[in-house]
Amino acid sequence: MIPRCTCILLALTLLATAQGAPPAQNPASGLSNSATAQINQSANAQKARAVLEQAIQALGGPAYLSVKDFEQEGRSYAYSHGEPSSMGTLFWRYWQWPDRERIEFTKQRDVVVIHVGDKGYEITYKGTAEEEPSAHTDYLRRQKHSLDLVLRKWFSDPSTAFFYDGPAVAEQKPTDSVTLMQGDDAVTLFIDSHTHLPIKKTFQWRDPTDRQKNDEAEVYDGYRLEQGLMTPHSIIRSHNGDIVNQRFITSVKYNVGFPESMFQATVTYDPYKFERKKDKQ
Repeated sequence: MIPRCTCILLALTLLATAQGAPPAQNPASGLSNSATAQINQSANAQKARAVLEQAIQALGGPAYLSVKDFEQEGRSYAYSHGEPSSMGTLFWRYWQWPDRERIEFTKQRDVVVIHVGDKGYEITYKGTAEEEPSAHTDYLRRQKHSLDLVLRKWFSDPSTAFFYDGPAVAEQKPTDSVTLMQGDDAVTLFIDSHTHLPIKKTFQWRDPTDRQKNDEAEVYDGYRLEQGLMTPHSIIRSHNGDIVNQRFITSVKYNVGFPESMFQATVTYDPYKFERKKDKQ
């Protein structure tokens, strides 16, 4: 397996050895267009792309890539120190490509979280407020590295460099490990060697406060065919090796078509106004 640091070193080496006048920079990656092209012309990169193409085909091919929206029902479990911290919460999730999401929680569906682009809102009996800052930052980070975004946007982006890391074992299954890199940002996918379905996704980020690296991972299991698309019905999310959330999906519908009102929200109160005043003083 090729370590991530080796991927970055290879990219920088190709950049440094580019010939002629200074090449045009690709603003999305920080690498020159020619350096990225050199990386992606290698046999290693072609192998990586082939593995991902198989994964996309296994998920549903063109039908997967053209999904406009979906709705899910299920139960979500929060974890603390690796153990479930609740009996689970019912949820209804409505998602629209590329960056709209509405999740309704509890049996009464009286807690709602809405994301539209870089905006986040929480609706409760108190009214509608902006999403709590740390939770919103965490959501945006996960959204940027979501499996759908990686396979539907990163994969087709010419600024993305591809690396085949080699065979690996993930969740006790033989897989092929592939890393996609944009600048100093990277996502690694573990693709089942037999079914070609995504088994696990990982990425790292550095905390701006203490500068420590953090590892995020998602594990996908319980795949079932839903409207011609292979869909995981169990998703486990972990942070630095500790499970923080697990979702069991009981119902999925694709390309439903949602009204605009599903993703609209207007702030009616600010629960953090006193904290904001203190910060300004």
